Amino acid sequence: MNTFDIRSEDIRAITPKMRAGDRVYLTGTVYTARDAAHKKLFELLDAGAPLPFSLKDAILYYAGPTPAPEGTPIGSCGPTTSGRMDRFAPRLYDLGVAATIGKGERGDEVAQAICRNGAVYLCAVGGAGALISRHITAAEDIAFPELGCEAVRRLTVEKLPLIVAIDCSGGDIFKEGRARYAAV
Repeated sequence: MNTFDIRSEDIRAITPKMRAGDRVYLTGTVYTARDAAHKKLFELLDAGAPLPFSLKDAILYYAGPTPAPEGTPIGSCGPTTSGRMDRFAPRLYDLGVAATIGKGERGDEVAQAICRNGAVYLCAVGGAGALISRHITAAEDIAFPELGCEAVRRLTVEKLPLIVAIDCSGGDIFKEGRARYAAV
């Protein structure tokens, strides 16, 4: 198992070296987007309208943060179940997304899109939103404020702890873990 301390803008250069189960400490820019935001992004894509941020090498974090307590950039910011975004993910990876962050398994079409695009799926620890928020140094609403906690936000993260769940070679911690368990 390897550990990578990387900047968001360097993720494309590092993904070929990452393997399922590796640790990642991510620093840089991440965009939050959940179900409702994905629907709105797809409406813009389908209409040929400009997006609120570039998908090229973007990192999407499936999260709906709580309001920021006074003196902090954001409230609790834990991962959402990623499978709910599976119907959107292949197209977004094909359009340039470099990584997604969430919790839980992904479908086969998503795994294929990750491999096809040299991308990665990273997991954050579910239930640890308050701890994760300590790694967020700035947060700015950039699209769909009417969605409340599901608005798209640009986050600046500092050494956000993550695990490589699906790598661009097809490694998958969920499938591999089940296989090891079944072999016992």
